[in-house]
Amino acid sequence: MISKEELDLLVSKYETESFIKDDPIQFVYKAKSKEDKELAGFISSLFAYGNRKMFISKLDELFKKADFDITNYVKNGDFNNLKGFEYRFSKEYDIIPIFKILNELYTKSKGLEELFEYSFSPREEKYDHFLQKVVDYFYLRAPKDAKQGFYHMIPNPKNGGAMKRMNMYLRWMVRKSPVDIGIWDFMKPKDLYIPLDVHVARQSRKMGLLTRKSNDYRAVQELTEKLKEFSPDDPVKYDFAMFAFGVELNKQNVGV
Repeated sequence: MISKEELDLLVSKYETESFIKDDPIQFVYKAKSKEDKELAGFISSLFAYGNRKMFISKLDELFKKADFDITNYVKNGDFNNLKGFEYRFSKEYDIIPIFKILNELYTKSKGLEELFEYSFSPREEKYDHFLQKVVDYFYLRAPKDAKQGFYHMIPNPKNGGAMKRMNMYLRWMVRKSPVDIGIWDFMKPKDLYIPLDVHVARQSRKMGLLTRKSNDYRAVQELTEKLKEFSPDDPVKYDFAMFAFGVELNKQNVGV
């Protein structure tokens, strides 16, 4: 098994500002106000799957449609210029309803931070119950004929998936680091769970940190608990180490 010292070294090497330019968090840094940043982060996380260059290009196209003023765009409520906009599994009839729900959220409340804070309780026995409350807000307002593309963008924790994009968004909002912006304080970094995708799962198994073979929520729980042994107060900082481990292997021509 990889040691804490080795993991911490990888984190210190790769958790730097240079990481931002190739990551979807770049759109958070392009936003100005706190409200802009949380909205830009949430929207960016929805599209953050598949080929990295492709979804970053698609996000750039999306934010251009909003004139890089995402809060005013959402609050204005006119999403006609999203007609014809699509990305992989999600078409305009999946994407526009999400923006309409965000419009309602920001019209009737203080927005995403209030929704997540209201849903979160550190006394919850299961973290996925917290995510379920957030997801249910969108599901209760989804069109009656909502298609699979809508539910792919906002997946249901009840299905047992890793909830990678939601956990990544929370990492951005809650942690304060050279990469993560840490603008929400109702949660602590110790409350976060690792954003588990195929890459992170593969590297964590090679490191000897994960035994579960399925990349599901139980794997998320197992890996996070293991990482807490190295850093109880900030286990998800090792998300960067997982990324870095693959890079290091490639440099050695070992392959990932």
